[in-house]
Amino acid sequence: MTGPVRRPAGALALVAAVAGALVAVVLGFLTFGAQATVAPDGVPVAVAGPPEIAQRIAAHGGGQLAWTVATPAEARQLLADKKVYGVLELGPVATVVTSGAVNPAGTQVAQQALTGAATALAGPPKQEVLHPVSLAGRTAPLAASALAWIGALVAGLGLTQLAKRTGRRTGAGARFTQVVGVGVLLTAVVAGFFALWDSALPLDAGVLGFVFLAATAFAAVQAGLLRLLGLRAMAVLGPLYLVAPAVAGQVPELLNPAYRALLWSWTPFRFSTEGLRSLLQGVPDAPDVTTGLWVLGALLAAGLVVTLWPSAREQAEPHLADRVVEVGVH
Repeated sequence: MTGPVRRPAGALALVAAVAGALVAVVLGFLTFGAQATVAPDGVPVAVAGPPEIAQRIAAHGGGQLAWTVATPAEARQLLADKKVYGVLELGPVATVVTSGAVNPAGTQVAQQALTGAATALAGPPKQEVLHPVSLAGRTAPLAASALAWIGALVAGLGLTQLAKRTGRRTGAGARFTQVVGVGVLLTAVVAGFFALWDSALPLDAGVLGFVFLAATAFAAVQAGLLRLLGLRAMAVLGPLYLVAPAVAGQVPELLNPAYRALLWSWTPFRFSTEGLRSLLQGVPDAPDVTTGLWVLGALLAAGLVVTLWPSAREQAEPHLADRVVEVGVH
């Protein structure tokens, strides 16, 4: 009988060092790389005014901006639909119009560019903000998404570890209770922070319902992956939390095309963040609210299927309440 193969301590130390370096490379690409390569590329803005002047401004916008020439009403509707990040209205006094319901990263770039264009044309413009937002209001949507993700992740990991230590198998009922419980408690946590940060932030049924949907969707997806992969799922779920501020907090026109296609296009945080941003600013009919409901609803449904579907072992073993116990008298 052969004993276990013992490897030199130096080799194990080298493997550990290589693993650490690989983790640093991955996180560098996922987080700091996205922030370090930020550059405007085709940021959508609108200009409204006399056609000849508007066309001249749009023609000299360069590659950093993507201009749309429209009437004032059309331009403001584009801003409301989040198809542009800012509007330059030409008139006796030029006006730069932005919205607090739009991602602040895109708004900042658009505001600077439009202010520069207006200043070069006719002097400093007037600034107008639709749906004014406080600093807390700008921070809250992404913060709520990140808190929901990490809170659900800790809960799912905790249940997995507790079940492993106690030797108990978690049935479908326990897993469902965890998902719903996480949704309720994290919604209360987020609502508490919103009230603490800015009492003017709305905490109506639409906002709380959206937060609950996001939290339960995240919890269901994580519970499903933890059930399938065990602790190995942390290799996927952990780095995703770090991606949230670096990628979901940006607009796609500021990200490197590689990050835009490989990360921003599918990361779940952006759907919850942008939908919640519109709801907090009183724009429940914004397109990203509808998109967020569909995407988060699909994640919740898929996660629940994986989480609650009985395994072959669970199907083979009847519940204790359904078992027939024979009692003999000797």
